[in-house]
Amino acid sequence: MNGNEEAVSAQQRRTVSWVVAIATIALVFDGFDLVVYGTVVSTLLRDPNQLGTLDPAQAGALGSYALMGVLVGALAAGAVGDHLGRRRIMIAGIIWFSVGMGLTAMAGSVASFGIFRFLTGIGVGALVATAGAVVAEFAPRGRRNFYNAVVYSGVPAGGVLAALLAIGLLNVVGWRGLFWIGALPLLFLLPMALAKLPESPAWLLSRGRIEEARQVAARTGVVLDLPAGGIARAGEIHAEKIGAEKVQAERVGFAALATRRYALPTLLLGLMSFSGLLLTYGLNTWLPEIMGQFGYGKEYALAFLLVLNAGAIAGGVVASISADRVGAKPVVTTTFLLAGVAMVLLTLGLPFPVLAALTAVAGVGTIGTQVLIYGLVSNYYTSNARGAGVAWCAGFGRLGGIFGPLVGGFLMAAGVRNEVAFYVFAAVAVLGAAVTTFVPRRNDAPDADLRHELEPATANN
Repeated sequence: MNGNEEAVSAQQRRTVSWVVAIATIALVFDGFDLVVYGTVVSTLLRDPNQLGTLDPAQAGALGSYALMGVLVGALAAGAVGDHLGRRRIMIAGIIWFSVGMGLTAMAGSVASFGIFRFLTGIGVGALVATAGAVVAEFAPRGRRNFYNAVVYSGVPAGGVLAALLAIGLLNVVGWRGLFWIGALPLLFLLPMALAKLPESPAWLLSRGRIEEARQVAARTGVVLDLPAGGIARAGEIHAEKIGAEKVQAERVGFAALATRRYALPTLLLGLMSFSGLLLTYGLNTWLPEIMGQFGYGKEYALAFLLVLNAGAIAGGVVASISADRVGAKPVVTTTFLLAGVAMVLLTLGLPFPVLAALTAVAGVGTIGTQVLIYGLVSNYYTSNARGAGVAWCAGFGRLGGIFGPLVGGFLMAAGVRNEVAFYVFAAVAVLGAAVTTFVPRRNDAPDADLRHELEPATANN
């Protein structure tokens, strides 16, 4: 490798580091928003002086309002993201989310709390739908599952942060203080993104903006995959090599998802995300309450939430390494099934250390599985459809996230035995595993680079 190539490689490493850091921090606060409501829901249920009288069914509905917003935000980002670009959507999402968290902290009634949670969710949806597309278009080949896992592990990391802060600060700053913490990205992440987040050269290329793509690639050191299957290093992009007219003629965004090439995979990937997010949001909202009704005190109940998300972080990264080596499809199937087994075993009244270990496994199989799904989806589509594909899975999947808190709330309100909730969630995990088996094999996949995404890689591949 000559000196120039080393300089280009160093440029790309720096660029990828900044992109991954910004996207990860954004999703840490997504995870914080996901879990912080679960840490305060018991307080809101038991103290009508906070927002007013609240019953479990209403609490479950409140937990779903943010997810409805995420659905709207993700689909809106998918509709415009492949047209406007990754950078603009990321920056808009950071601003919107932060302002929404601050408004929620000032809510004075159940109604206003629900409205602000919905509005916050719109910003969250834009971030979740765009982060995977950004990372997929900057990460080097052979490491895309790993980098996506790092970024989307920000979600359970935010859950851990929320649980820790609730344990240490809830009695000091109250639930409003926890939501004010969620507004902090406006102060530090927004300036970071404005200064260090470039537009994706791959997106520019997909829009036929050849000269801009060349300039950004030269500045960032990004190596581009050309539509014809070749590779262009920084400064080596020429319109005649890539067929600019063909690029500009490709269907973009949701229109591309409706083609024969993507229709069936998009449906199946959406159902996978639906299952993963139903489990993620259902457990993060109701696990403390369920374990509390099993006889564990408030601190122990929150500790289960902490273990759930900590297990997802470690397990998600390890599983992503396995996915790069043996393929994402068998790994996702396995983690879904592990979640189902773990949740059934959680009903058996085992000693606390065993229950904690099973909770960690459940975290790997629910939140960790969703991390893997985002990685698979982000790398499944070409750049003209990537934003819409990730947005579809984030948006349609959020329907599962909406049902998760609602299912838990209805079960609690109906007074059924606590273990029934675990049985229901385990059944959803098995369903997710079944859907995963029908995702098309790599020979049906759109990109040659999907060798590592769906099936085991060949030697040195």
